[in-house]
Amino acid sequence: MKISLIAVGTRMPAWVQDGYQEYAKRLPKELTPELVELPLAVRSKSTNTQNAIASEGDNMLKHIGSNTRTIALDVLGKSFSTEVLSQKLADWQMDGRNVNILIGGPDGLDSRCLTQADEKWSLSALTLPHPLVRVLLIEQLYRAWTILQNHPYHK
Repeated sequence: MKISLIAVGTRMPAWVQDGYQEYAKRLPKELTPELVELPLAVRSKSTNTQNAIASEGDNMLKHIGSNTRTIALDVLGKSFSTEVLSQKLADWQMDGRNVNILIGGPDGLDSRCLTQADEKWSLSALTLPHPLVRVLLIEQLYRAWTILQNHPYHK
């Protein structure tokens, strides 16, 4: 099983890159996600936000392979505890399919990405900046893995 984090945005601040790398390096090689960074569509006063979201969606959909499990991060998705995430991680490993986790840009995900997703996951009811989501997500994947390993990090 391979995990891919497919995220809109390519120029992240150093703290995002450092935070992401800190947790990514702690995961075992077979669980270290591939980070696929997609360019943010141009936004200005004269452009339509929906067109920008659709353009990002087109790009994102190109990176979703066949026979994969796709999870879209969305504020309206289901929220669950880290313990439940650890069980999901174990289930994903047993299932064997590759896993794509979709992280939208500042205006969210295109509706086609949400429709194609097998599951919609909400990290929080709060509005989170998409750079912070990367760090939060990789930390939670690491924490879920430590639960499965009975590692003391989660305690």
